[in-house]
Amino acid sequence: MNDLLRTIKPAVFVGSSRTDLRSFPGKVRQEVGQALFEAQLGDYPAKAKPLKGFGSGVLEIRDNFEGGTYRAVYVVRFEGVLYVLHALQKKSTKGIATPQRHLDLVRQRLREAETLHKAIKGAKI
Repeated sequence: MNDLLRTIKPAVFVGSSRTDLRSFPGKVRQEVGQALFEAQLGDYPAKAKPLKGFGSGVLEIRDNFEGGTYRAVYVVRFEGVLYVLHALQKKSTKGIATPQRHLDLVRQRLREAETLHKAIKGAKI
């Protein structure tokens, strides 16, 4: 019965993250979508890992498919909402690290999500 009463956090896509995610191969979209849905339910998806350098609540989903690595970054630190900040196919040949330009974009979109969340929260009061 408790499963039926669980609330689903709305997912808000910041910037081009929805479009970028839709450009992933179907199998990857399915895997990432399932992990995001689990996060919306308040669970911790098996494919999610904390994104280094961002503190708690900023997570990354990784999926490998046909030699490529696909990533989606989301944040759950804002009450009641899951913000999808970025989706990318990692093409770098310099190891497993996320390229700096992508990390900078995540930082920018995290600030946008915080501003948006404050506006939404203020409008409901």
